[in-house]
Amino acid sequence: MTTDEGAAAGRPDGLWGGRVETEGMAAAVIDADGCVAGWTLGAQRLLGYAAEEVIGRPFADLLAPTAAAQLRHRRGHRLEGELRISRLAARDGAPRWLAAFDPHPDARRRLASDRLALLSEASTRIGTTLDVMQTGQELADFAVPRLADYVTVDLAESVPLGEEPLARLGRDAGRIPVFRRAGVASIHEGIPEALWDRGEPVFVPPASPFTEVLTTGRSYIEPMLRKSLGTWLRCDPQRSRVIRRTEMHTVMMVPIQARGAALGIAVFVRTDNPAPFEQDDLVLAEELVERAALSLDNAHRYTREHTAALALQRNLLPARLSGGPALEVTSRYLPADLDHGVGGDWYDVIALPRDRVALVVGDVVGHGIRAAAAMGRLRTALRTLADLDLPPVELLTSLDRTVGRLTQEDADSPGATVSGVGATCLYVVYDPAERHVDIAAAGHLPPVVVGPTGVATVTEVPPGVPIGLGLGHFESVRIEIPDGSLIALYTDGLVEFPTEDIELGIRRLAAALAHPRLPLEELCDRAFAARRTPSLSDDTTLLLARTGPAGAHRHPDDRAAPDDA
Repeated sequence: MTTDEGAAAGRPDGLWGGRVETEGMAAAVIDADGCVAGWTLGAQRLLGYAAEEVIGRPFADLLAPTAAAQLRHRRGHRLEGELRISRLAARDGAPRWLAAFDPHPDARRRLASDRLALLSEASTRIGTTLDVMQTGQELADFAVPRLADYVTVDLAESVPLGEEPLARLGRDAGRIPVFRRAGVASIHEGIPEALWDRGEPVFVPPASPFTEVLTTGRSYIEPMLRKSLGTWLRCDPQRSRVIRRTEMHTVMMVPIQARGAALGIAVFVRTDNPAPFEQDDLVLAEELVERAALSLDNAHRYTREHTAALALQRNLLPARLSGGPALEVTSRYLPADLDHGVGGDWYDVIALPRDRVALVVGDVVGHGIRAAAAMGRLRTALRTLADLDLPPVELLTSLDRTVGRLTQEDADSPGATVSGVGATCLYVVYDPAERHVDIAAAGHLPPVVVGPTGVATVTEVPPGVPIGLGLGHFESVRIEIPDGSLIALYTDGLVEFPTEDIELGIRRLAAALAHPRLPLEELCDRAFAARRTPSLSDDTTLLLARTGPAGAHRHPDDRAAPDDA
């Protein structure tokens, strides 16, 4: 600590009694009672205290009780450096001093280290899933209260939430962007600052910092928000009322951008914390948003692909199933979760001559739009071959050749990068006149058959090889099926779990279905409820058919299913 009696002579009286800028110097004016009478912006940046928090307090409260020159930071840690005390000349003759603090280089390094640690923590807390809404909320939660008292994350083309997606943000002059709230957090219970909840569209004034940030792609900072109440907020009475009621006094708006596209905007506000935002705060906010933007963009793109694949798959699957006069049928399909994407499960019920019915369940390897498109091609090809009324073995052999030929044609296309289609399939033909079924499998799981007395059996079927490998070796079995029996076809998502053998899952399914007289929908519920844990990485499909005498299950409106492939 050093003292200079004349260094501050002639120092302007404007330092006294408030916050001023003195060329970035971290300094305080001390009155005759030893209390803080003035506070520079440099001191606020260095120690975290706003002028309103220190004016009138003893300067000694800011000193750490050590022999070395140390000041207390607002967050509790200490800063070492050189403290210089200079006598000030004042017009009223009252003694005053200027206390200037020059932090030690180690203190500066500590501040930089704290910042890096904060950003490192952000990388583990933001973007933990491929869900747009969750990622937006993680950004808001992380910034409160570390940086702000209230944070919103508003995005364009967010999760549809049962509606059509919002239009993507553009930079056209005069265009009013539309947002959907993806994240919101506050230090106050109930979030009284929020005008819109998560998932709701957010209004943005056409002439406001929001549109300015999106048009220019540059962040916006307003250290003293109250100065703007007569400008752009004049056209936004709702926000004006909330600002006055919650005492918002400083704001930052940061664009969320990735790969050159504007995804939305993050808004940071302080209410209880009296310190206004400064340039260092804005730099930190931009770094946080930049780290979150890539996760948001990945989640956004994945959500769009997942939605498109799901819509494609649902459009390719049969809208209505009919087993004709011989079978009562129903199905249950559950797509994989968002993190893994839609798979290639498919099922079908096909009317054949002489009241026979073909039951089909298959699973294309992979996820996403490519798997859904491959599933559609397989289902179309199989329906075409079924119209030829081929025995199950011949049908699977022809299907394997057809898929191989289509794959080769795709690979021969200019610039094509097509890999072979791999799929499993189970094809079952029920003959009500003979009371039997013919079954052939192409690498698929065997069916479960429940007799009218409730005895469940896992039918032994030669497994065969998946479709698309070009090997074309399949075998079939024929079993007797009495009236009132239940036939269950399914995909591995219903019975396969990482922690147990798949045979246990199949036996659990068989036990759940061992109630042949229950309604088929109730049996579907029992089968899905019996899963040890829901399958997150694969689609889950179940097709149930109950046999009966001719005409027993025909509904007056039932007709043979048209070829809707």
